[in-house]
Amino acid sequence: MLTRVPQLLSKDQVRHFRQVLEQTPWVDGKVTAGAQSAVAKHNLQVPEDAPQARELGQIILGALGRNEAFVSAALPMRVFPPLFNRYEPGMGFKAHVDNAVRFAPGLVRMRTDVSSTLFLSEPDEYDGGELVIEDTYGEHRVKFEAGDLVVYPATSLHRVEPVTRGARWASFFWSQSMVRDEGQRRTLYDLDRAIQDIRAEVSDAHHGVITLTGVYHNLLRRWGEM
Repeated sequence: MLTRVPQLLSKDQVRHFRQVLEQTPWVDGKVTAGAQSAVAKHNLQVPEDAPQARELGQIILGALGRNEAFVSAALPMRVFPPLFNRYEPGMGFKAHVDNAVRFAPGLVRMRTDVSSTLFLSEPDEYDGGELVIEDTYGEHRVKFEAGDLVVYPATSLHRVEPVTRGARWASFFWSQSMVRDEGQRRTLYDLDRAIQDIRAEVSDAHHGVITLTGVYHNLLRRWGEM
């Protein structure tokens, strides 16, 4: 399931992020790549322990916690501290699957169920650089507006096309979901969206809304891990 979360960050916040990141040192992106990804990866990245990354990452985490669309799609139990990357002309990331387990600060292991990319460049600032996500329905080419987030299963084969002009700035991170199975997460997401649509038409006290909300929580209780 690929989900777009529009305007997780405002345009003013994006400008602030870019100003901070422009004054931040960058390193080879292979520092966070696994053995397979290191061969495929060619980009720049802000060091994980850079104070600027921590400061901006906290802003993103706060926005995620307040965003109903992200919470509904990811059902996050843990979120890896956001990282920041940049692709300049000639840089890209060949097809790969994200590592199944990552070590968050403090050596806390977390399973990567859900991947997320937050765009920090407008589409007209660069050519190429599309995030291409493969699933059973084919390839999905993603190039959203600055401030928009894309959420997709970390099990997906995906790549970043080479940039041919300009620079593609983004933040990326992973979430361990309360619901490990992607099919179950999709069912809960569809049910949650349907409940929200019905609530917009009828009272929250409507018997159908109450019944469907109960079904949602009973499924989450059955499938969720805490």
